[in-house]
Amino acid sequence: MVTKMTPTVTPGLATDQSVKEAVDAKPQHVVATYHIETSLDLQHAAEVLAGEQSTGTFIRVARESDDLRSRFAAQVVDLEEIPLNGSSPLPGAVGDPAKRRRGRVRLRFPLANFGPSLPNLQAAVAGNLFEIKELAAIKLMDLDLPEAFSERYPGPAFGVEGTRRLMSRPAGAMIGTIIKPSIGLSPAELAEVVAELASAGVDFMKDDELQGNGPSAPLAERVRAVMPVLQRHADRTGVMPMYAFNITDDIGRLEANHDLVVEAGGTCVMACINMVGLAGVEFLRRHATVPIHGHRAMFGAISRSDQLGFSFRAWQKLARLSGVDHLHTNGISNKFYENDAEVLDSIAAVREPLLGQTSTVPVLSSGQWAGLAHATYAATGTDDLLVLAGGGIHGHPDGPAAGVKSMRAAWDSAGRGEEMATALAASAEFRRAAETFGAPRG
Repeated sequence: MVTKMTPTVTPGLATDQSVKEAVDAKPQHVVATYHIETSLDLQHAAEVLAGEQSTGTFIRVARESDDLRSRFAAQVVDLEEIPLNGSSPLPGAVGDPAKRRRGRVRLRFPLANFGPSLPNLQAAVAGNLFEIKELAAIKLMDLDLPEAFSERYPGPAFGVEGTRRLMSRPAGAMIGTIIKPSIGLSPAELAEVVAELASAGVDFMKDDELQGNGPSAPLAERVRAVMPVLQRHADRTGVMPMYAFNITDDIGRLEANHDLVVEAGGTCVMACINMVGLAGVEFLRRHATVPIHGHRAMFGAISRSDQLGFSFRAWQKLARLSGVDHLHTNGISNKFYENDAEVLDSIAAVREPLLGQTSTVPVLSSGQWAGLAHATYAATGTDDLLVLAGGGIHGHPDGPAAGVKSMRAAWDSAGRGEEMATALAASAEFRRAAETFGAPRG
């Protein structure tokens, strides 16, 4: 049962209907939604959260006037009690754990506190709050951002339309893969794999996030090995698959790494968002002339717990604003911890409009294979997706080329609205994939 609460008004922490109206009428605020737990009074815990993340400290200080608080304090917009989820309290939480209550709280932060700056926004909405001892759980669930952020951050430069144009795939699911083995291939062996995949008609290939700029296969050597293969394929067919080279590195090296790829004719670079940070992605976006493939490596560290961190829905807005053209969402029936409902919500979140910016491509990965195409298409209602199958392509019993063909057959069939049985009957590669990976999901 969800209990809606009507908080009492605290000086500087407005919580009545006037605040809700102001949120709609004055877009010079950020509204952050959290799930919190506390053994104390829920209203008190929400006010501690608001104070800690704006003007307050553990005691009222001399210059913390009512006027200052009215202009700069975070304000509780609304608060409602929701059921406990059965998870343990965070370490160090005060109070009797048996008296815990859980709530959904929205806080309004004046934009004047930090301006349209992603790093400083994070300090406000996701800074010290995770350490507040009055909170037995604190997770940022969503963010409503004013137009000022889109004025400073242009977001994706290419998105769905630009990506399709560069890979010559105007319609249908974009089929891709991760180079496997993830690490260990020499540049010459990498070139052989790329040639096979390109000949099979793959749209997209990428380095694994583990393959950076190490001494066994440096970025420069990978670029020198891969790009001639892709260019020869383009000369023969008129189509060049997109290859996302992983250029993740210190921020000061991102520009040179990007230029190395582009000067060789490359059409995509990959950056691990959490490794270079949002400021690193934004730095790259201002310089990039090709799409940025945004990998979410390390995302589980900030999201896996239902008691702490960020939801994907909140985090993806920051990643998209920073400028990624593609963003990993995970896929259904994956090998990681997220269930299908969570994955589908992530895909939907990335597809939702954000401050009028270019659309970002959702990237499905983790345990994907041809047998998931029909179920995924039915659940999402779109094929504006970049579907990456690593083992699902490289592990095909007849080799990677057959793996690509199995994926193409399944996704084309799903896009045509056919039954999965029709696709299986028409594609030997799909049938062979089913023999290896198990029963497809219809």
